Amino acid sequence: MRTKRYVWVFLSLSVCIALTVITSCAKVNGSEEREGQQQKAFVFQGKTTSPITFLSTQMNPVEEAGKMRKVILKDFPGIVDFRPNDSSFLSVQIDSVLEKDPSASVLIGALHGDLLTLSEKDALQPVDSIYGKLAERSFPESLLELTRMNGRDMFYVPWMQASFVMVANKKALAYLPLGADLDELSYEQLALWSKNIFEQTGMKALGFPSGAKGLMHRFFQGYLYPSFTASTLVKFRGEDAKRMWEYFKDLWSVVAPSSLVYSTMADPLLAGDVWIAWDHTARLVKVFENLPDDFVAFPAPVGPKGRGYMPVISGIAIPKKTVDIQDPSLLMDYLTQEVIQNRVLAETGFFPVLNSLSDSGIPKSCRDLNMAIEKQVNSQNSILTLLPIGLGESGGDFDNYYMLTFSEIVLDGKDIQTVLDAYALELQKIITLENASCWLPDHVEGRPCKIE
Repeated sequence: MRTKRYVWVFLSLSVCIALTVITSCAKVNGSEEREGQQQKAFVFQGKTTSPITFLSTQMNPVEEAGKMRKVILKDFPGIVDFRPNDSSFLSVQIDSVLEKDPSASVLIGALHGDLLTLSEKDALQPVDSIYGKLAERSFPESLLELTRMNGRDMFYVPWMQASFVMVANKKALAYLPLGADLDELSYEQLALWSKNIFEQTGMKALGFPSGAKGLMHRFFQGYLYPSFTASTLVKFRGEDAKRMWEYFKDLWSVVAPSSLVYSTMADPLLAGDVWIAWDHTARLVKVFENLPDDFVAFPAPVGPKGRGYMPVISGIAIPKKTVDIQDPSLLMDYLTQEVIQNRVLAETGFFPVLNSLSDSGIPKSCRDLNMAIEKQVNSQNSILTLLPIGLGESGGDFDNYYMLTFSEIVLDGKDIQTVLDAYALELQKIITLENASCWLPDHVEGRPCKIE
C-alpha cells in the first residue's frame, strides 16, 4: 500500500517544490542583498550541553561542506562536528559514533529514501515531540506526510529540497533545430542541437557530470530511463531500454570528452568548455550568480514516454540509540529557522522547505532555475521519479551498476542487450537482498521489486 500512498503525496509535493522555490528565491535578491542579509544580526536563543555530531549525506562537495561549517552553522550556540559522507556509509557511521560514545549527541541529515531505510530498520526515533518547538514553521503538509513513514509517527524534520535541470549558454541558442522550443525540447532535438553545434563550430558542446563525484547516475535513473521506458528499474533491460541506450550512445559522440572528469557543471559552463549541460540545481546556482545574462535554464527534455524528472528531498533525524535529544533538537530548530533556510539557499542553492511569504522579486540567481523546475513539475507529460528507496548500504552499488552499464555500452561499445541482462541480474540481487519494494514511477506492488 505504500506505493499508492506515495503517489498522491509526491504529486502534491511536486507542486510544493515549485511554489517553495518561488517564495524562497524571493528572499535572496542577488549577491549584494545576500551579503547584506548575512551582515544582519541573527541571534538564536538556546544553549547546548555537549558537542553535536552531525552525520550528513548532503553537502558532500568540499566547497559546500566548507560553507556549511563556516557560514550556515556560524550562529549556532554550540559545537557542531559536521561530517558529510556517502549514503552507503551512513548506518555504519551512526553505529560507530554511538558505540564509541553511547551518550553522544547525534543528528542525521539525509535524503528521504535513506531516512526511510533507517526507519524500516528501527534505527530512528520519532520526533513528534520536537514539532511542538517548531509550531511556527510553515512546512507544507505534503512534506510532513512524508515524515510519517509508518503512517503515524513523524521520523524526521524536512531540511532542504532541490531537483535537476538543463542550462545553456545563450550562444548555443543560434544552433537550435528549426522549430525547437526549449520548454518542450525532445531528446531527439537535444541530439540534433548538439550535432548542429559540432558540425558548424567543431565543438562538442554538451556536457554531463560523469566524474567520480558527479550525479550522472541520477540522470539515468530519474531522467533518461523514465523518459524512454516510463520506468526507473522494472523495465531496465526491455526493448525500450535498448532503444534508449542506442540513442544515448549516438548522443555521446557529440558530448564533451571532459564530461568523464566533471563532477559539477557550473565551472565548465562559466569557462565556456561546454555550452549545454544537465546538473543538480544546487550545483548550477553559481552560473547565474556570476553571469546571469549569459545563460538560460530550461526543463529536462521529453522522451517517447514523457518528461522524466526527479525531486530531491532531504531531512534531519535523530538515531534511536541517541539518549539525550535536547541538543540535536536544538540544531533542528536552528536549521529550520527562516533566516538559516535562506542562508542555505544563498550559499549552496538548496531550496528551503518553508512556505515563506514573498516580499520581493525573484533574483536572477534563482529565477531561471525556478522557472525550469516549475515547468518540469507542471508539464502534462511529466513522469515523477523518486530517488531509490530502501536500499540502505547497497545504495552505492545500485547506483554504480547504472554507471557501469553506461560505461560498457557507451564507452566500451559492448553489446547492449548482453550488458543490460548482466546488470539487471546484479540490480535484482540488491533489490532482493534488501527486500525493497518498487518506487515511482514503477507501481508494482509487493516485495521485492521485480525487474522484467
